[in-house]
Amino acid sequence: MAMDFKHISVLLEESVQALNIKPDGIYVDCTAGGGGHSAAVLEKLNENGRMILFDRDPDAIKTVTERFKDDNRVTVVHSNFSEIKKVLTDFAITGVDGIIADLGVSSHQLDTAERGFSFHKDAPLDMRMSQQGTSAEDIVNTYSQKELFNVISKYGEEKFASSVANAIVRAREKERITTTIQLSDIVSSAIPAKFRRNGHPARKTFQAIRIEVNAELTVLENTLPDMFEMLNAGGVMAIITFHSLEDRIVKDYFKTLKEGCTCPKDFPVCVCGKTPKATVKSSGVTASGKELDDNNRSRSAKLRTAIKL
Repeated sequence: MAMDFKHISVLLEESVQALNIKPDGIYVDCTAGGGGHSAAVLEKLNENGRMILFDRDPDAIKTVTERFKDDNRVTVVHSNFSEIKKVLTDFAITGVDGIIADLGVSSHQLDTAERGFSFHKDAPLDMRMSQQGTSAEDIVNTYSQKELFNVISKYGEEKFASSVANAIVRAREKERITTTIQLSDIVSSAIPAKFRRNGHPARKTFQAIRIEVNAELTVLENTLPDMFEMLNAGGVMAIITFHSLEDRIVKDYFKTLKEGCTCPKDFPVCVCGKTPKATVKSSGVTASGKELDDNNRSRSAKLRTAIKL
């Protein structure tokens, strides 16, 4: 099963085009998945080009190791991309020409029921991308009502977070919550009937718990500066996000990169000495009509790029 890591790469052409690939450059894929983006980059590299592939999911690592086993330009790293600076330094790489990160959950993770990411299929409540550490089951059974409320309202932007957290705590007093359908039913019952029609009622809570399990936003926020630091001048950072929370973090960070002087307008000369560090495309690129027809998971995808000055 692990060898069959199916994932339809979102915004594939747009992101590879944005990287503006140098044939002999060094590129990093922070979220290798099934290797779709990496394969498209490798097509544009000559024999002197190089690619470093990161993923924390053992299934993805098996897949890309097998897929690129005969390509000596490829190095596969079983690690979270939060380690990018350390890993590249260990490889004696001082700068790279492009970095791509396709955030969120892969099609493989969603479609493999036993991984516990989907509220449509009954499975153990897991959601761990790395397949180790604290699981979704641990969180729903051990977090206090207040902690659950904080996670669900912050990461799920769920306006009924309070009643969802209450419902979870009440349900687990009767029996431990161990499956996705169990949790999905508990959440759905806590959402008023008239609001259950706008998409699946458990979607936001599942997103919130998944983000908490995998520390997705913390990793992203902490790692963006490291990613940018590792770019050569003229290097490109291309990030694909799937929900407003991720997108806001990327957008805000990119905004700081393109900002120059921050002195008050009435200062005759600049004293802060700040200059723009990158050129940033002002708005994110979204999927084309054709891609939306072919892959409905691309509907929330947004690509943002920054080019280091």
